[in-house]
Amino acid sequence: MNILVCIKQVPDTTEIKIDPVTNTLIRQGAPSIINTFDAYALELAVRVKEQYSGKVTVISMGPEQAKEALKECLSVGADEAYLISDRIFGGSDTLATSYILSKFINVLEAEHGKYDLILCGKQAIDGDTGQVGPEIAEHLGIPQVTYITDMKLEDNFLLVKRDNDNGFDWIEVEIPALVTVTKTNFEPRYATIRSKMQANKRNIPVLTSNDAALDFAQCGLKGSPTKVKKTYTPVRQKNGVIIKEENSKTAVKKFIIWANDTKVF
Repeated sequence: MNILVCIKQVPDTTEIKIDPVTNTLIRQGAPSIINTFDAYALELAVRVKEQYSGKVTVISMGPEQAKEALKECLSVGADEAYLISDRIFGGSDTLATSYILSKFINVLEAEHGKYDLILCGKQAIDGDTGQVGPEIAEHLGIPQVTYITDMKLEDNFLLVKRDNDNGFDWIEVEIPALVTVTKTNFEPRYATIRSKMQANKRNIPVLTSNDAALDFAQCGLKGSPTKVKKTYTPVRQKNGVIIKEENSKTAVKKFIIWANDTKVF
């Protein structure tokens, strides 16, 4: 199978800084990791490759530092990796991002053949929208199934295990198809020292806006219909009290007095 995995490098911190002018994340200086659900998607892709044979390619859209995440993907089973990076893409919302990714998927398919299967994490932990994967499928005109935890191949069909509120469903989908992956029953594998060293020696090709037929009106902030009016980090305040009384009625009375004085209700 010819498999593609879309991954995103995200900040590994809860102290996210926001640009007050553009209302976008400031990523410089923040430690970064592979998005959690993308790591599960990659692990599932590698397992499918190992079971049915094939090739796993990984792509990511982001700044130069995202190469480190792509090298990590190579160290745990991916065969090829590409970085999509251009200042024109900065500030893209989910619609612009999915448009850009779909165009570069077309570029890669023209060179390496059609992808039988495209996997994405169900959502990014920094945005939590869950929109990019389904939007890529729409741009490419292929079927999609979301919230996948496992899959198996039967002839030209893919059987995918999809989580729902009451358990799970097995859904049959014709390939090529796109699936988004949630937390699976197995954890992503760890890289070995040898695989890390080999991955660090790999050259990650960088694709820019010159490498795809793009409508720049659909890229970056200009091509993003989603507008963030205001973003802020909430102020954390400690406003509690410990009431120690042997008698519960006395404790309740003290709590009511404290609650009225501090206007917590």
